[in-house]
Amino acid sequence: WKVNSSKEPIDMTMKLIIPGVYQIGLRIVNAFLVDHGELTLIDTGTSSSTEKILQSLNEIGRQPQDTQHILVTHLHGDHTGSLAALKDLSGAQAYMHPLDADLVRKGLTMRPVKPAPGLVNNLLYRFMSLQGSGGMSIQPAEIEIELKNGDELDFAGGLRVIHAPGHCAGQVVFLLPDNGGLLFAADAASNMFGLGYPPIFEDLNEGNMTLSRLAALDFKIACFGHGSAIIGQAAERFRGKWSVI
Repeated sequence: WKVNSSKEPIDMTMKLIIPGVYQIGLRIVNAFLVDHGELTLIDTGTSSSTEKILQSLNEIGRQPQDTQHILVTHLHGDHTGSLAALKDLSGAQAYMHPLDADLVRKGLTMRPVKPAPGLVNNLLYRFMSLQGSGGMSIQPAEIEIELKNGDELDFAGGLRVIHAPGHCAGQVVFLLPDNGGLLFAADAASNMFGLGYPPIFEDLNEGNMTLSRLAALDFKIACFGHGSAIIGQAAERFRGKWSVI
């Protein structure tokens, strides 16, 4: 892959959240880039997202090989679709929870799900079913490192791993201690039409327990797989929505 040298304007995909943390908009989903010298990519979009992610690296003057780590929050195809391609291009190691890693190694991206409560979520569920939710299968990808609840990573600012099942059995979210706390909430919640549920769950009761545990944490900023980031008083917003266990 080479830096874009044409005269065509680059379609900017990056949004700075805090210094060293970027949101990469990939139409239906977000990925995130953490720059602490070496780069850490959080999620990889759909199978058609590879070029957009490479373009995002270009925007900050970096190359694919600068990406040392790829953290994958869960197995769904709108988060794992470009994982294999980006691993090949960057040489980065991939990290996932073992419950989802086993399926991604086989190229599988879904377990049975049901829509979250609410008319909008039912409509989104139907739309996602027609669209294949980012793809029911992907190119298999090796996951070198399996994550567990409570792990503290020695890169990307010391991200803390939190197992966050409900939307997906092997979903993890990440808490960055910098700047008063930044939660990469993945699809534990969404912020597409205001803060609320993601459209689908494997287990709604488990998802509610996860959201209550997240609401008990301290973080000023929350970033989501789907929707805009909440900048400021994010934990308070969670606590206003979901009671703390």
